[in-house]
Amino acid sequence: METKKDNLPASFTEGVTYGDNKPSVTLVLETSTTKEIRICLANGQTMDEHQSPFPIVIHILTGEIILGVQSEQHRMKAGQLIGLEGSVLHDLTAVQDTIVRLSIHKNDHLHRVQNVINNN
Repeated sequence: METKKDNLPASFTEGVTYGDNKPSVTLVLETSTTKEIRICLANGQTMDEHQSPFPIVIHILTGEIILGVQSEQHRMKAGQLIGLEGSVLHDLTAVQDTIVRLSIHKNDHLHRVQNVINNN
């Protein structure tokens, strides 16, 4: 999927693909302050414990995950979102096929998110 910029519409639901072994990650939109990333997790796929250097927002667009935040677990369903400050350890497990919208700081990097997935 091509990254959309300059006031053009972008979609989190078009061109969705789920990786066979690992979640798929796509940069959908970049603004002057954030990067909007789509993470597609097939049922049972995980993202091991990790942290971001900046605050993030995790928004469940479709499906359902279990989000571990430090010592707590949250079952998150479509429509729910959570904000985490930087340096907060967290992990994700898909309970069903799930599309996550991840909002990261402009100075954060897509390859950091990809490295979390590749190091699972």
